[in-house]
Amino acid sequence: MSLKRVQILLAVLLVFSVVLAGCQSNNASSKNPKDSTEKVAKKNGNDLTVAIDSDGNTLDPHDYQANVEDIMAKTMYETLFKFNKEGKLEPFLASGFEVSSDGLVYTISLKDGIKFHDGAPFDAEAVKANLDRIANPDNHMAGYSMMSMIKETKVIDSHKLEVTIDKPFSGFLNNVATFGIASPKALENPKELAQHPVGTGQYILKEWVRNDHLTVEKNPEYWQSGQPKIDQITFKPVPENGARIAMLKAGEADYIYPVPAEMAKSVDGQNGIELVKEPSVYVEYLSMNNTKKPFDNVKVRQAINYAIDKKAFVEVVKGGYGIISESVISPQMEFYSKQEQYQYNPEKAKELLKEAGYKDGFETVLWSKNTSERIKAMEFIQQQLAQVGIKVKVQPMEPGVLTDKINTDPNIDLYFGGWSTGTGNPLMAIQPLLSGEQFPPTGWNTAYYKNDQVTQLIKDGHVTIDLKERESQLKEIQSLIWKDAPWAFMDVQVSVGAKKSYVKGVEITSDSSLNFHNAEIAK
Repeated sequence: MSLKRVQILLAVLLVFSVVLAGCQSNNASSKNPKDSTEKVAKKNGNDLTVAIDSDGNTLDPHDYQANVEDIMAKTMYETLFKFNKEGKLEPFLASGFEVSSDGLVYTISLKDGIKFHDGAPFDAEAVKANLDRIANPDNHMAGYSMMSMIKETKVIDSHKLEVTIDKPFSGFLNNVATFGIASPKALENPKELAQHPVGTGQYILKEWVRNDHLTVEKNPEYWQSGQPKIDQITFKPVPENGARIAMLKAGEADYIYPVPAEMAKSVDGQNGIELVKEPSVYVEYLSMNNTKKPFDNVKVRQAINYAIDKKAFVEVVKGGYGIISESVISPQMEFYSKQEQYQYNPEKAKELLKEAGYKDGFETVLWSKNTSERIKAMEFIQQQLAQVGIKVKVQPMEPGVLTDKINTDPNIDLYFGGWSTGTGNPLMAIQPLLSGEQFPPTGWNTAYYKNDQVTQLIKDGHVTIDLKERESQLKEIQSLIWKDAPWAFMDVQVSVGAKKSYVKGVEITSDSSLNFHNAEIAK
């Protein structure tokens, strides 16, 4: 027999064996640990590889802005305060704080026995150096606006300092909680710090090869006993969604983030892969220009809320990865107050339109970004409103064009968008969008909504130190806005990641970052 015929015969036998193996796998998948639907994956070693959607530009804790930079930097830096799962502020490197009766002086106590990666002590002088650096406009830090209210910092003793601000601001510590604390020695060389973080965190930078990988290794002198539980974490920037998923399937990555909604369900349960889903603080909404007819009539705005099937929106547009809004802010935020949902009811919508003088409906225009998901959202809203007689013309725009249009054209009708705040301050999730003093271009109040009571409550909330009083103010703000319905309240976005089943303890935070503090590999 010729060599060619032997090769053909072997190829046929190989195909037959693969098909037979596939049939056997389908009939007895539970007996085959290598089946693609295996639920449990195993890993040798104690290192973690994480595929993310891009690389960072800087890891200076006072100057970075991108989410991916935050993900990597927080393995090495820690903050004075942090937000727990309920969105409430609690001490981290700090041990406690006191606020003066006038709301101007914050006395912050610090934990003892902590060192930076370079051996420098974590103390009040180090914290002062960090806060002073951010608050100095000459340093041109990206975080300056959040610390610009600092008037003076004063060291009381080695582990206590006073921070005086120029006017009462109830969200001050929320702002402080967003900044990692770097070694004062490292602060002396800003360019080096941007590429070589020196914090108090669980991990120390091993190497950063730009656009290829960033690797951190276990801090042997970390101050919390028993932590960290991972020896090494490598972050690999992989911009293409499908490539990240392929890496996870092939075992080249242990965790990937983010996972687009349209791909999520296709990988869940495959090759020992599990989805990780976490509600965020990102709220999506349909704003209506309250100064223009017919949207100046609250019955019309309420009718639009009843006319849109929010449950179907989450399933169709968000791929099931969303939560129907039941307030103007996310449930993940402090002082969240749940409202009575506008249940889908097109007949009630028609009745309200009739009462408002729009029995036959009307025509309007909807703006949003020209991304695939936003276009899908606009078309869904268009179809829903058509059922109650409202004819919507969809106008998707390139993001820059859209921003310019919103900032220069007050004749906007409808706008579909979203918003979140990284400070955990609920007032900052409301004020830029719904204060009567935040019409574009000053703010992003695309609804041109003005309720003087709401605007004043927001102002009062910013200077209120008493937490019970602040909670009462936030509750009233949410109730008033919900009844006024300046928006069709749509959904709270759910962030999605994917991991091998042996990865435990990696959390998606409410601001859509990742937290590796409790990460471990199950054996």
